[in-house]
Amino acid sequence: MNDASLLADLWVHLTTPQPTPSVWIVVLSALGALAVVWHSTSWQLSRGLITIAHEGGHALAALLTRRKLQGIRLHSDTSGVTLTRGRPTGPGMILTALAGYVAPSLLGLAGAWLTGAGYVTILIWSMLALLACMLLMIRNLFGVAILVAVGGGLLVLSIYAPPAVQAVAAHAAVWFLLLGGFRPIVELRRKRRRTRTPDSDADQLARLTILPAGFYIGFFLLVAAVSLVGGAYLLAPLEALGLR
Repeated sequence: MNDASLLADLWVHLTTPQPTPSVWIVVLSALGALAVVWHSTSWQLSRGLITIAHEGGHALAALLTRRKLQGIRLHSDTSGVTLTRGRPTGPGMILTALAGYVAPSLLGLAGAWLTGAGYVTILIWSMLALLACMLLMIRNLFGVAILVAVGGGLLVLSIYAPPAVQAVAAHAAVWFLLLGGFRPIVELRRKRRRTRTPDSDADQLARLTILPAGFYIGFFLLVAAVSLVGGAYLLAPLEALGLR
């Protein structure tokens, strides 16, 4: 078998949509993700996954606005930081600060589009590619460990799991991103009511623009809400319900 044939087989494997899952898979995966996000213990154990998306959003925005990306750190307390270099003000800095809190929800929306269309394999491989790119910029050992662990789990899933298991995992992951995108924003809002948070993204944006930090928290929540509604529509098996 030549290289052209291998590439053709790979392309077919990637672009062949999987069958639409049952209504119960969609509903149970959504309820499972909601339980993980809602319960304090499970949220603390899984919140680092949202942090990966958050810091990845900062990093991608920095690259797109031609800021110098110096590195990413992920910490064991589920916090993270993305270090960039460039003008301390201006559109590039604003977009970089703006991208973090909306990244999990937007990633979930993109994942919902792929999963809803049956392109689960493309979703898994895309997530692997994003993790590999982030791994190149990680600057601490814990960050390397968590990215390798998550990436390794995705790789095992893509190679050994049957399509039905991949579909369930994809739905659960997408629902987790869509629902998990809300909680850090709510936590930030509550924290700002109790104490000052000068280093938060919202407060940094307030210093960079004429708008208050509360405006940006409202914007983050709006993006999360729109993404959740859009993602729910894309994931819902409307054909099975006779609604599409």
